[in-house]
Amino acid sequence: MDELPRVLIVEGKQDRKKIQKILDDEDVFILCTFGTLGIDALEELVDDYQLFERDVYIFTDTDEPGKKLRKMLNQELSHAENIYIDKKYREVEDAPENVLASLLLSANMKVKTEYLKGF
Repeated sequence: MDELPRVLIVEGKQDRKKIQKILDDEDVFILCTFGTLGIDALEELVDDYQLFERDVYIFTDTDEPGKKLRKMLNQELSHAENIYIDKKYREVEDAPENVLASLLLSANMKVKTEYLKGF
């Protein structure tokens, strides 16, 4: 059986869109929560995407909704790895592409060659 793709959980569509532009890794599925989840929605997400059987990465904003979502996800998915954006950028979608590329690389994800300058 093939290994399930890794899952990168982000909050919004713009986060997913920006990361998709940078990422060059077919082994990573970007899952968008569309903001903070209720407990029922979170449990459904975990079941629907088989998150207990996958490598999971949590990449949320540094604002209160992002912190709340990260906390909920970490409680449910204790095996997940966290990727943190510097507080000065506040939101994943507002971070420079080279910063995002660096963070994704540090999580062992492949990025497109044009974002590898300086690495």
